[in-house]
Amino acid sequence: MSWFSDFGAIAVMQGFNGLSVFSVLLLMALGLAIIFGQMGVINMAHGEFLTIGAYATYALSALTQARMPWFTPYYFFFAIAVAFLAAFGIGWLIEWALIRHLYRRPLDTLLATWGLSLAMQQAFRSIFGAKEVSATLPDWLMGSVKPSESIDIPINGLFVMGLTALLTGVLVLMLFRSDWGLKVRATTQNRVMSGAVGIDTRKVDRVTFALGCGLAGIAGAAFTTIGSTSPTSGSLYIVDAFLTVVFGGASSLIGTIASAFTIAQTQATSEFFLHGSMAKVLTLSVVLVILMLRPQGLFASKVRR
Repeated sequence: MSWFSDFGAIAVMQGFNGLSVFSVLLLMALGLAIIFGQMGVINMAHGEFLTIGAYATYALSALTQARMPWFTPYYFFFAIAVAFLAAFGIGWLIEWALIRHLYRRPLDTLLATWGLSLAMQQAFRSIFGAKEVSATLPDWLMGSVKPSESIDIPINGLFVMGLTALLTGVLVLMLFRSDWGLKVRATTQNRVMSGAVGIDTRKVDRVTFALGCGLAGIAGAAFTTIGSTSPTSGSLYIVDAFLTVVFGGASSLIGTIASAFTIAQTQATSEFFLHGSMAKVLTLSVVLVILMLRPQGLFASKVRR
C-alpha cells in the first residue's frame, strides 16, 4: 500500500499547488471583476499592474539588502503596502488620462489597453532590464511545514493563501458594508438612476479602477514569493484572470472566487497527469463547455443596462 500513500501525498501537494495558484489568480481576478463588472472595461494591461507590484517588491528588497539589512525580516509587509500604492496611483492616472475617454467604446478600450500593456512592458525592460529578477524573501517565509513524512507544504504558499483570504474578506466588507460599496453596487445595477440620485459615477469609476489595479499590485507582491519577475510576468495571468471573471459571472464576487478555485485546481491536478500545455487546453475546454451550457457564468448578477 506504499504506492497508495505516495499517490495520496502527491495528490495533497498538487492540491496545495493549486491553492497557491488560486490565491494569486484570485487577487488578479478580484480587481479585474470589479473593473469589468462595473464599467465593462476590458483592461488588457491589468497583468502589468501585477508586474508593477512585483517590481516594487523587488526594488524594496534590493534597497533593504543594500541599505538596511536589519530591516529584512519586516520589509515584506511594507512591500505589500508599497505595491498596492504604486499600482493604485498609476491606475488612477491611467483612468484619468486614458480610460475615462473610452467608456462605451469597448473595442477602442481593448485596443488602447493592449497598446498600453506593450508600452508598460517596454518601460519595465528599460528600467529593470530584460532578465528575470527575484526578491530576497525573509527567513520566516522560507522552509516548509511537514504534517507527515511524505508531505511538504511551503510556508510562502501558506502566507499567500492567508493574505488572499484576508484581502477577500476586506473587499467583501467594503462592497457590502461601506458607502463606497453601496455606490459601486448601485452604479453596477443601474448607472443612469445612480447618477440621477446624486452619485458621482465618474468618481466611483476612477476609485474602482484604481482599487482593482491596486489589488493586482498586491498579487504581484504575492507572486514574488512563488516565482521570479520579468517584464512579461503579468501576461502569464491575464488570460486566466479574464477566463475566471467570465466563467464566474461578471460583477459576481462569489462567482469569481468559485471560478478561480475551479480553474486553478483543475489545472494543477491535470498538470500531474498531462503536459503543461495539454493541461491548459483541458481546463479551457471544460470552461468553454460549461459556458456553452450557461453563457451568463456560474453566478450571474442582475444588472440593468
